[in-house]
Amino acid sequence: MPKKIGILTGGGDCPGLNPAIRGCVYAAEKFGYQCVGITDGWKGLVEGLAVPLNKEQVEYIIGKGGTILGTSRTNPFKKEGNVKSCLDNFKKLDLHALVAMGGEDTLGVATRFHKEYKLNVVGVPKTMDNDLNATDYTFGFDTSVTSAMEAAESLIDTGRSHHRVMVLEVMGRHAGWVALFTAIASSADYVCIPEKKINTADIVLKIKEVYARKHFALVVTSEASELEEAGESAAMREVDQFGHVILRDRGMGERIAGFIEKQTGIETRAAVIGHIQRGGAPTLFDRMLATRVGVKAAELVRDGQFGMMSALVGNKITGVPLEQATGELKTVSKDWLELMEVLF
Repeated sequence: MPKKIGILTGGGDCPGLNPAIRGCVYAAEKFGYQCVGITDGWKGLVEGLAVPLNKEQVEYIIGKGGTILGTSRTNPFKKEGNVKSCLDNFKKLDLHALVAMGGEDTLGVATRFHKEYKLNVVGVPKTMDNDLNATDYTFGFDTSVTSAMEAAESLIDTGRSHHRVMVLEVMGRHAGWVALFTAIASSADYVCIPEKKINTADIVLKIKEVYARKHFALVVTSEASELEEAGESAAMREVDQFGHVILRDRGMGERIAGFIEKQTGIETRAAVIGHIQRGGAPTLFDRMLATRVGVKAAELVRDGQFGMMSALVGNKITGVPLEQATGELKTVSKDWLELMEVLF
């Protein structure tokens, strides 16, 4: 009987998960393994839910968004008994190894399982936020920013027509990569990211200058940006199972738009692209990257390199320690902040 590899996808969905599943299954079968899909992320391992996976089933999923395995934000380390259930089900399903595809939270759980219980786990980096360390880019990011860029360009059209300031709020959680890349690629006039508290005097001055020149302006903001006048303490906000502040009700786009209109007297409107960023067919870049890291995950299993994650470093896909990838959030760095000063 061939050894079994379990594959799960956890956390927020994003384009590229299906190509990554496909790449892993193709490579695993070539190496003589049998694959099973663990449904709905770590929740599926807690409950022992699995479905067969083979080459025929995944052949044409490379262009589909979301994940055919389902997902959840379940953290098995948060509820007593769930870790034991995962370990028991790993044995019941007769798994040789588990490939966990996800972001900081999903791979953080994988790291703990390997470190504390010596489970045969490898990771695949997935997040539209691009906030995982040890990899240059994560799949899902390119598709997400492309969608946001197109939305921003549409807002420029209506802003120009009505002589308004338009504010686009994008996702990205506590890293500003999505907002920054969207703003650069769409020729925005100002960008707000969580790594840099909004300078209220600066944003008012620059919007006034831009509006005086062309009678419209575009601002791109991250959902996690901080506006001094927002008047909300992080301690007051709801958190998820991983301890992260839930950002869905913050409405930073609306807050910033209201602030700009109040301070400048210029009609200002806000739009939120929201979960549209998560869906849709992956771009070529994300299809290729996801396929390559999926294949590499199977190679790591074949070579017994557990506790590792497949990563893009330069133009090569290589294995890096999971602990290195999940130890600290990758946020917008000094060189990118300097570029912001040039462009905005």
